[in-house]
Amino acid sequence: MQVAFLVAPAGVEQSELTKPWRAVNAAGGTPTLISTRSGRIQAFHHLDKADTFPVDLTVDATSVTDFDGLVLPGGVANPDALRLDKGVISLIASFFTAGKPVAAICHAPWVLIEADVVRGRTLTSWPSLRTDIRNAGGEWVDRQVVVCTKGPNTLVTSR
Repeated sequence: MQVAFLVAPAGVEQSELTKPWRAVNAAGGTPTLISTRSGRIQAFHHLDKADTFPVDLTVDATSVTDFDGLVLPGGVANPDALRLDKGVISLIASFFTAGKPVAAICHAPWVLIEADVVRGRTLTSWPSLRTDIRNAGGEWVDRQVVVCTKGPNTLVTSR
């Protein structure tokens, strides 16, 4: 299984990248780090710089057909930067259109809102996104993890 991890050049919460990455590896899958720029991304522990990680592919060189699923790690700055990039939003929307599973952690539903894919879906997130999700037509619930199958794909969200 090929799993895309989409992050901005800086701002991803390191644990929200590395823990799912290890889980994909442990399950026999192949994770791929995708960003808007080549080189390395800067991860964070909350507001403090953490490790850097090499980018495997850039968004403009990525196709949904190459992957079985998408993981959107959070951090406050990461999804805020991603939601400003039209190529990112198009790529995310293409996973929904293709019916492929998407996972969004913590603040990552911000990019789902920008891609207009939360309407009619049930999600969780960091609590500060509650109103944003509701305003975008989604149902926000206060749970650790939510798996929503009401739509073209499976959407997994966590706070």
